[in-house]
Amino acid sequence: MSGTPADGADAAPAADAPAQDAPVDAAWQRLDRRTVLVASLLMGGIAVSGGVPAFVALVVPFGAVTALAWVLGGAALFVLGSAALEYLRWRHTRYRIGPERAELHTGLLLVKRRSLRRERIRTVDLTAHPLLRLLGLVKVRIGTGEHSAGGADSILEITPVTRQEGDRLRRELLERAALQDGGENVDGRLAALDPRWIRYAPVSFTAPLLGLGAGGAVMQGSEWFGLQTEVIQWVGGLFDGVAVLWMILTLAVALLLAGAVGALGLFVEMWWGYRLDREPGGTLRVQRGLFTSRSISLEERRLRGVEVLEPLGVRLAGAARVDAVATGLAETETDQKTDRKTLLPAAPREFADTVAARVLREPVSPTSAVRLRAHPVAARGRRLRWALGSVGGAALVLVVLGVLLTRVLVWVGAGLAAVLLPVAALLAVDAYRSLGHGLTGKYLVVRSGSMRRATVALRRDGVIGLTVKQSVFQRRSGLVTVTATTAAGSGAYSAYDAGQTEGLEFAAEAVAGLLGPFLERGPDSPP
Repeated sequence: MSGTPADGADAAPAADAPAQDAPVDAAWQRLDRRTVLVASLLMGGIAVSGGVPAFVALVVPFGAVTALAWVLGGAALFVLGSAALEYLRWRHTRYRIGPERAELHTGLLLVKRRSLRRERIRTVDLTAHPLLRLLGLVKVRIGTGEHSAGGADSILEITPVTRQEGDRLRRELLERAALQDGGENVDGRLAALDPRWIRYAPVSFTAPLLGLGAGGAVMQGSEWFGLQTEVIQWVGGLFDGVAVLWMILTLAVALLLAGAVGALGLFVEMWWGYRLDREPGGTLRVQRGLFTSRSISLEERRLRGVEVLEPLGVRLAGAARVDAVATGLAETETDQKTDRKTLLPAAPREFADTVAARVLREPVSPTSAVRLRAHPVAARGRRLRWALGSVGGAALVLVVLGVLLTRVLVWVGAGLAAVLLPVAALLAVDAYRSLGHGLTGKYLVVRSGSMRRATVALRRDGVIGLTVKQSVFQRRSGLVTVTATTAAGSGAYSAYDAGQTEGLEFAAEAVAGLLGPFLERGPDSPP
């Protein structure tokens, strides 16, 4: 059980851990022994999901009794073998949290000894899928907040331990680290789930993607069971005598409705029970999840700002979400694609600004406190040319192919131009109107995007570099792009196509003394 000293507590410490960093009074702990039960049940579920189609495939040539015997025998071997391997993992895995290091030893023949210095630990996240939750267990993920290839050197995963042990590890590792830095002992609830926010799920980009996925899953599943032709014929029978265009539109609406239902379910699963708290020691903690619970912690000392995101559908509904701009959130390539940085799901825009202000300990959020400077009209022209050129080029290619191959492509190209050219123009104008930059207090603020508008408030003391770029086409229009480089978030945030004078002034004022000498000397001056 978690919290019970393991055998071999006097084993040699990790290669990179000096002996004095792991004193003998730091007792080795084992994982919870119910890990064998968890593995057996999970593998049992996999065996059932794989055994049913295997039985269907074997019952015709071999008969029901023989097919059932083969399937049950294979499933039993699979489950028992997995349980045996998990028992060996449990038997030879141990961890301990010493005054200087967190250590994890695992393996039978090839023993892995890994450790992290406690002053480098920045994240302790707890997750539990439904089976772990049912048994009161969690997976503990300890990270340094440093990105490395594969993340193997910056993360320790201890799974499973009891919920109480996971909470103890999180408090001990994070609060101690925060208090060492003199963090304020302030706690409180910053935000909690409002069930009305679920109405923003169907208008997100997730809905159409889930709809397409549902359609693809139906076609793939019917192919597995040899029923794809029957499904296509059934759909064709439903639209017998209906024009092809109306059939396509009806199927598209059906897929969108299926995607909207899926988006609602996904939102509930991910964000049910959501709450954002500031804990003693200066730690922000996000807790959420209906079936799979998640607890994600972020030290405020790593926070460099916030990003208010407004995907097009969500923005039209008057909502936005808030992400943290912080160092060390993406420790692996997988982390870069997850939502570990999201502090608030899609919620009313005013409330999103309120939460951003609470997170930054500001009376008003920098994302709404300053009136951003508009960009020159030339920036609108550039976006119109990009949008119309892209759609027009694609339509022209179809028309040319239609002239050479079949006249159908000519009509497809013409229809594409007629429908998408106005849409592209509207999006280009909207993208121009979204451009802006400004300074407020200790933050610089930049905004851009149409399909996914992002307003970033970045602390000036978190900027480690400024880059001013000007392409040949920008030079002709008198525009520049100013990029602030930081060790947090995506690493760079840009004010696109700002006026040359305004852009240089913005860069010079954003971080005093960083770009000034270059501007005073001028680009043509000798070094």
